[in-house]
Amino acid sequence: MPGSELISGGWFREENDQWPGQAMSLRVEKVLYDAPTKFQHLTIFESDPKGPWGTVMALDGCIQVTDYDEFVYHEVLGHTSLCSHPKPERVLIIGGGDGGVLREVLRHGTVEHCDLVDIDGEVMEQSKQHFPQISCSLTDPRATVRVGDGLAFVRQTPDNKYDVVIIDTTDPAGPASELFGEAFYKDVLRILKPDGICCNQGESIWLDLDLIEKMSRFIRETGFASVQYALMHVPTYPCGSIGTLVCSKKAGVDVTKPLRPVEDMPFAKDLKYYDSEMHKASFALPRFARHINNSE
Repeated sequence: MPGSELISGGWFREENDQWPGQAMSLRVEKVLYDAPTKFQHLTIFESDPKGPWGTVMALDGCIQVTDYDEFVYHEVLGHTSLCSHPKPERVLIIGGGDGGVLREVLRHGTVEHCDLVDIDGEVMEQSKQHFPQISCSLTDPRATVRVGDGLAFVRQTPDNKYDVVIIDTTDPAGPASELFGEAFYKDVLRILKPDGICCNQGESIWLDLDLIEKMSRFIRETGFASVQYALMHVPTYPCGSIGTLVCSKKAGVDVTKPLRPVEDMPFAKDLKYYDSEMHKASFALPRFARHINNSE
């Protein structure tokens, strides 16, 4: 469980076996929290004020959020999925204990209720303390926030309950490993309503292409009618990008084009990354990865 040893000589180094031979480094101004939780090692620090990154959170030595670029991942997962649904009213988030995806989901006036289930309550508590601008929706009355096992929660959920399910997990090498499995996605399909949409933390085309191909294939085999990979640019994630597999339960749905344009919504001007043009552009992949979206 990598943690404190990654801060040395005033620098944090994101060394990990998932990306051997490379490491993102940030100068540490002040360590705010650095301790193991029940499930993973949680590190929060202030980065060099001469740089743009602000406060940084890492889990098991892997950067999760920074003040400067957190909006990219949270906006893409929240709005790409909800803007692909005709009327998202009930939403489930698995993971996402920092609250960023929840913040974006609850911008949508159609959402009546959102359940969030994260296995690590310490992530929620430290996010409230150190990332108030990200965790601000964890106490929203439209949200029910639970500390618990997302896998078990989905298994116990009745059929056809949710319009959108968002799986905001850490990498598969940690406590989220079972959330990358076929059995889990069969249950996700089951709990979605007939026109339901699902999206996930879909890893990097530069580092995890084999995993993305495998997941895209077995998610289709579980019964999802469409699975499309959307690319986003997050400079503090390994290789500077990550993606999400956006999945439709209903046939004939083109998730690559927003069904409900965000420009028609009152909060559109407050977004920093996502809009309808970015929605469409995110599904345009480089040639070496394009086959992921051309296999339908």
